[in-house]
Amino acid sequence: MLGALTPRLAWKARLAGLLYLIIIIAGLGAELGLRGPLIDLGDADGTAGAILSAPGKFRLALAADIVMALSDAALAILLYLVFRPVSPGLALSAMVFRLIQTVLIAASLMALLTAWLLLTRAAYLADAPALALVFLDLHAHGYDLGLVFFGVNSLIMGLLVWHSGLFAKVFGAGLALAGLVYLTGSGLRFLAPEWSAAFAPAYGLTILAEAAFCLRLLLQRVPPPRLSAT
Repeated sequence: MLGALTPRLAWKARLAGLLYLIIIIAGLGAELGLRGPLIDLGDADGTAGAILSAPGKFRLALAADIVMALSDAALAILLYLVFRPVSPGLALSAMVFRLIQTVLIAASLMALLTAWLLLTRAAYLADAPALALVFLDLHAHGYDLGLVFFGVNSLIMGLLVWHSGLFAKVFGAGLALAGLVYLTGSGLRFLAPEWSAAFAPAYGLTILAEAAFCLRLLLQRVPPPRLSAT
């Protein structure tokens, strides 16, 4: 257990908070604000029409996802550096699981690009809207697969925060709860998809827990450097 962060690690914590904020804004903006309203997985033609009528929103959502993935990779490294003094093994494990999540989510963007290519070349393809919908659904499943690893990361981060002495234990409990929500939600997506919609409101807990930890990192006090005795 640590009593306080050194000035250098405190600055890293604040930078981590800034990246966390970018991830939250970019992720929610892409999924809920930009792409989500265009996609109806039960209506291929309607989805195709919505995307083709708002190509800027679809492309901007893709750009936001790329920004989110880049920020997520950097955040994984920064959080490792901040929590390495607490437990090197757990900090390394958390970083690895978060990076796996980042890779999976970034790779799933290829499904979005494939859907876009299918729709913009519909004149040369048979039943392009239906094929595009399959790839849009594949992206959603790829995202949830990434959240399996992020759920494990959140559980480890919750343990690190709880035992670190650097932050209030409530932040650790919140992150651990978020991890359970992510694991449960992704499990339902793959094993019992008929229950996914009913479970969706639980993701509000993850937003609350992660936003709270993000703000705590942003507001991290940076102690003055220690002066050496002369």
